Amino acid sequence: MQIVIGTDIVAIKRIEASLEKFGESFLQRFLSEEEYRQLEPTHTQRIAGFWAAKEAAAKALGCGIGKTLGFHDMRIIKRPSGAPHLMFSDTIIRRFGISQVSLSVSHDGGFAVAVVAVILKGGEIT
Repeated sequence: MQIVIGTDIVAIKRIEASLEKFGESFLQRFLSEEEYRQLEPTHTQRIAGFWAAKEAAAKALGCGIGKTLGFHDMRIIKRPSGAPHLMFSDTIIRRFGISQVSLSVSHDGGFAVAVVAVILKGGEIT
């Protein structure tokens, strides 16, 4: 078993600028339909948190966003308690040997920050 951690921080103004420039296509680039339904375009703070969470997950897995792990290979849902929870596709769970995932997101001072901890079943990330 191995625990890996990733973190990301994003300026909320950067997300606002991307929304102004690209509109809905920006959101569709990195959000699933389910995630999109959780958000309103005016909730840029929450959108920035979703962005930071997915980037932090990619950093935890050591691969970044690209061919090995795409934005749509993971999704964020709300637990009944209101806490965010990060879920990976079955393909990604098998590829990396993911056992458990923990996500924390916070917003303050014009920034959104996320920390992702992942427990891997069998040793090191390949």
